Amino acid sequence: MSRLSTPPHSTTARHGTFALWGEVALPTTLTVADLRQGWTQHRADVVFDCATAGPQHHTFEGPLLREVVSRTRPRFDPVRRKERSRFLLAVSGGDGHHTVLSWAEIDADFGNAPMLLATCMDDEELDTAGTQLVVPSDRCGARYVSAVTTIWIGTCRVPGAPSRKD
Repeated sequence: MSRLSTPPHSTTARHGTFALWGEVALPTTLTVADLRQGWTQHRADVVFDCATAGPQHHTFEGPLLREVVSRTRPRFDPVRRKERSRFLLAVSGGDGHHTVLSWAEIDADFGNAPMLLATCMDDEELDTAGTQLVVPSDRCGARYVSAVTTIWIGTCRVPGAPSRKD
């Protein structure tokens, strides 16, 4: 199993692009235009509290995060639920903000959260600004990541815990 500790060289961040990498079979680089063309677009009307700007009301459109990251073919057996539940997604933005999500949050067998990689915000295309992670169920905006640059996908390893085969 190949584990990448740094993003592939070819994914050096260009404005409006982001890399999907980690414990995946198909690391890739995408643009907002790729997200618009390759996946069904979903709409989310959201309200969240921003610590610096107060309540925010926005409408986002974009594909489901789970559909996009699934195309990278994460290195787990899809029929083994416990194996999937150990995977994480670390999402980083152009301003240095980042957040960590669990695979189980977005997985249809677990949380089934409809998180988006936005292609539009308030009917404005995000091609120049870059995609934004949208977490419609969150009341605060801390897990919204603007200008996504990377999404790392990999397993959670607990120090000292024995490896299990479920």
